Amino acid sequence: MSDKKEWWRGGVIYQIYPRSFCDANGDGIGDLKGITSKLDYIAQLGVEGVWISPFFTSPMVDFGYDVSDYQNVDPMFGTLDDFDEMLKGMHARGLKLIIDLVMNHTSDKHPWFSESRQNTDNPKADWYLWSDPKDDGTPPNNWLSVFGGPAWHFDTRRGQYYYHQFLKEQPDLNVRNPEVQDTLLAMARWWLERGVDGFRLDVLNHFIQDAQLRDNPPLEGFDRSKGRGGRQTHPYYWQRHLYDKTQPETLDFIKRLRKLTDEYPERFMVAEIGDDFQVKTSVAYTDGPEMLHTSYNFALLGPDIYDARKLRAVVEEFLEAPGDSWPSWAFSNHDVMRVATRWAIDEEPDMQQAKMLIALVTSLRGSSFIYQGEELGLTEADIPYEMLQDPFGIYLWPEDKGRDGCRTPFPWDSEKANAGFSTASTTWLPIPLEHLNKAVSNEERDGHSPLHFTRNFLKWRKQQPAMKTGDMRFLDVPEPLLAFTRHGEGEDIVCVFNLENKPLTMPLPEGYSAMEGHGMQSSVDDGLIHLPGFGGFFGRR
Repeated sequence: MSDKKEWWRGGVIYQIYPRSFCDANGDGIGDLKGITSKLDYIAQLGVEGVWISPFFTSPMVDFGYDVSDYQNVDPMFGTLDDFDEMLKGMHARGLKLIIDLVMNHTSDKHPWFSESRQNTDNPKADWYLWSDPKDDGTPPNNWLSVFGGPAWHFDTRRGQYYYHQFLKEQPDLNVRNPEVQDTLLAMARWWLERGVDGFRLDVLNHFIQDAQLRDNPPLEGFDRSKGRGGRQTHPYYWQRHLYDKTQPETLDFIKRLRKLTDEYPERFMVAEIGDDFQVKTSVAYTDGPEMLHTSYNFALLGPDIYDARKLRAVVEEFLEAPGDSWPSWAFSNHDVMRVATRWAIDEEPDMQQAKMLIALVTSLRGSSFIYQGEELGLTEADIPYEMLQDPFGIYLWPEDKGRDGCRTPFPWDSEKANAGFSTASTTWLPIPLEHLNKAVSNEERDGHSPLHFTRNFLKWRKQQPAMKTGDMRFLDVPEPLLAFTRHGEGEDIVCVFNLENKPLTMPLPEGYSAMEGHGMQSSVDDGLIHLPGFGGFFGRR
């Protein structure tokens, strides 16, 4: 079995988007007390830990990812006492808590930036990435913002451009500056001392830029006419991001982070990686005891990856990488379309597919992340333009509606106002009618619901050590089947998944017999595995 100190190795972590989980004070926005009130629900899922998206003090231009005070809770979410109560409640239920640290940038309302922008010789003048204009007044280079337009904004007070990889209200910290690094590490230590079990490090590979501020080259071979999800209208994806992120100096800061975290037992760090070379960068940032514990990327979060060959290729690239990196996998999060809609066959979400995907993501070798509502099979909400909140969605509309569709309030009880999420007259985002039949109250009553399946499967998984920490090897089977073995701790398990909504058969691998209790649908007859649409098989040898 894996060491207790490495609870995260093969663990399942539940992601909470606090604005949308549960509203305890009736203002239409979720909060920390709301999370505390639902800890039994989370613990009953069978997950090892919880990752909470930012709850720090913030102007909320990017909903908490624009931090103005790293060491306090935004009044919208509660108080530090509320945080301590929530943390205590998690630990009492055996849950670990991962908080989302945003070290790449701050809010433009952060006191650090207010001081930095005053002039070029104040104590924090070099805490952010500033540069003079070109002789013609244009920005220093061609770098673009992930959220649209140039990544440079001219500040009339200082007479220079500052760099922002996201919104102009999110100026980038100069993480090359040792003083900035020391301050960020001190902030991380403050939360470790408070008792958190680790960090999800937002956009980690964006932390440091090319010292010479060289232009990015165009992305060779990119056909903008075939872009999806706004890419054809979003020039950020037309560049090869050679100089604006994923710089080698980031590795040195990672080592400092790991050294700090290792001072505290059983702590854990996972990086968010968004890069031109997702797996390669993830491996580099996690290979060895001086680096991060794990990282997850967007390689399995796209619209075009739901294909047995493509899924295998991504996972196999990680498995075959040299070194001893430990991967993490997710099919959904707060930044992408919900997987029940994104990977639906013929645009028809299917609850059997939702169950199968829960089993698949938690059967891959690595740690697994489940986004709130994934266990219910929630679909992407269609938010009308006049109700959009996400600045990214407003920018890309109508080609892409942004991230609001995956962030709608969690449906707890279909019989209550606002599906039991809040007693307010209105909620910060509307609750889609189609989510009411997937509310927790309904799925509790349905023994065949995705919720019951998730609980049962994760309980079964805990009893199979090879499923948590064992090696993994893919088997050559005809598409759209995906099959692999997990081997370790004296166990040898074969996992087979039907990615299609039609029945399929395949020969039973030699020496394996069917396992029971996992809840996936399949049968064995005369040496053949019979898999219904979105069925799955687990066998032991």
